Amino acid sequence: MEAINDFFSLISGWLWDWPMIVLLLGTHLFLTFRLRVPQRKLLTGIRLSVKKDKQATGDVSQFGALATALAATIGTGNIVGVATAVALGGPGAVFWCWLTGIFGMSTKYAEGLLAVKYRVQGSDGRMYGGPMYALERGLHMKWLAVLFAVFTALASFGIGCTVQANSIALLANETFGVPTWLVGLFVCLLTAIVILGGVKSIARVCTVLVPFMAVLYVLGCVVILCMNADFVWPALQLIVTSAFNPSAAGGGFVGATVMMAARYGIARGLFSNESGMGSAPIVAATAQTRNPVRQALVSSTGTFWDTVVICALTGIVLVSSILAYPDITYADGAALTKVAFSKIPYVGAPLLTFGILTFAFSTILGWSFYGESAVNYIEGRRINRFYRILFIVALFFGCIINLDIIWNIADCMNALMTIPNLIALLLLSGVAAQETKKYLWANRLDDEM
Repeated sequence: MEAINDFFSLISGWLWDWPMIVLLLGTHLFLTFRLRVPQRKLLTGIRLSVKKDKQATGDVSQFGALATALAATIGTGNIVGVATAVALGGPGAVFWCWLTGIFGMSTKYAEGLLAVKYRVQGSDGRMYGGPMYALERGLHMKWLAVLFAVFTALASFGIGCTVQANSIALLANETFGVPTWLVGLFVCLLTAIVILGGVKSIARVCTVLVPFMAVLYVLGCVVILCMNADFVWPALQLIVTSAFNPSAAGGGFVGATVMMAARYGIARGLFSNESGMGSAPIVAATAQTRNPVRQALVSSTGTFWDTVVICALTGIVLVSSILAYPDITYADGAALTKVAFSKIPYVGAPLLTFGILTFAFSTILGWSFYGESAVNYIEGRRINRFYRILFIVALFFGCIINLDIIWNIADCMNALMTIPNLIALLLLSGVAAQETKKYLWANRLDDEM
């Protein structure tokens, strides 16, 4: 098992080396300027996300699609992921994570646009879409579409299933002393109740759960920042400075390099917001929207909330807490956020516990739909029920076994999903630019498709 773990660790390191960093950031930058900086329409996207489009076709509301995508993205990556990035890459990793979010908004915009542009209506009347349909219908690359679907299905059992279940089980066991097997049964039951109802059931739950859990977590971060008021500005300076000169952080961070800061910051940024990975457009394709650009704007706000707001807050909380409390060690990424939140008297630890539990559970719900959609693309709806059962069984095993190896496999699957999706984004960027010009820059967002 150790040899297998070392193998995937090696592959993960190779996949997330400079070529992937350049490809991701390059795509973010290219699409930002190719689409004429769609980030400047952020407020329009936020307005559309809470406005129901009654004249549109689709399975769920625009907000329901956004909430489901956020459910899958706002998870342990925002808490444990950012802390791990700081531990391994230094404070500068927070800057690279944040920068990935800023420019990643254009990539998420393009993903949402292409998902709606190339979506299809199945024999059951439901909408299906995502990178696999863009690859097949837009580029006629069926083989690459199938590869993407395979990687997505495999990733759903890692990043979206066992990893999240393991986080829930360990936290519940450490905090409340509940046996991991009992936690596993409870998680399986709750998940089954929701996902057996399909995307509409998932969207309904996420529409309520996501805003509630996000607001509570943000409030906790704000309280900590108020407590660390004297160290917030120095923390911001340190984050920016050490992004280009890691030795400026001093102490135990001296061993970090710019490459380490960039690699872990960008990798955890993608793990957090999934811009460029191709997962979120799968649910974006189900949205009730009258043209591709409306949902594209709504989708782009997901990266804003997830990384530009929540991940940035987490990063500033961690770095300011390290400066404010010398007893906090940066070495253990998983415990770093827990120690920082424990500084809030009485409610800090329970608040973080609730945040991790709800974040992880919502991620399970979102990724169950991604995986099912990928399997549905490969084999059709006849094996959907089999996938759901397998997914629920995997949840239980995720709660009771050691998952160090799964984290490395998850990183590998994330990268392997990203490559075909980025190919679709780059080769279809002209289509995205044409649609953007037609609807967004011509102020025709309310036009029919």
